[in-house]
Amino acid sequence: MNYYNIQVVFQEVPGEISICFSICGCKLKCKGCHSPFLWNEKTGELLTENIFNSTLNKYKGFASTVLFMGGEWHCKELLGYLQNAQLQGFKTCLYSGEEDIKYELQEHLTWLKIGAWNPDLGGLDSAITNQKFIEVKSNRILNNLFIKN
Repeated sequence: MNYYNIQVVFQEVPGEISICFSICGCKLKCKGCHSPFLWNEKTGELLTENIFNSTLNKYKGFASTVLFMGGEWHCKELLGYLQNAQLQGFKTCLYSGEEDIKYELQEHLTWLKIGAWNPDLGGLDSAITNQKFIEVKSNRILNNLFIKN
């Protein structure tokens, strides 16, 4: 499982500081995608346990959430990283363009964003978006947290 970059982000999970791993190999190739460089699974670098753990250690006490932008197509590897993050005390989130995410992944997610990008409907900050930001445990849709009043 290759990653393109690792960033600390503030908007993707409301109220949380997230360590974001952008995973390569997205097969959806949505029209208007802001990250087409993630389509090729051979770009980026291999995400190793050492890289993952050293990144989490670096931001422990600052960041509260580990966020994966994609990666559900590497179910086994992603599952291991989600479990690892939880064991280290982090909340977890997956941003996916898919609609159906395997239950074994959902069991280890705090939040889940689903829905392919549709430029006519916009993202989570649009009242007409097809995308959903879900608190997994309660199954509550929290899109309202992204809408500006």
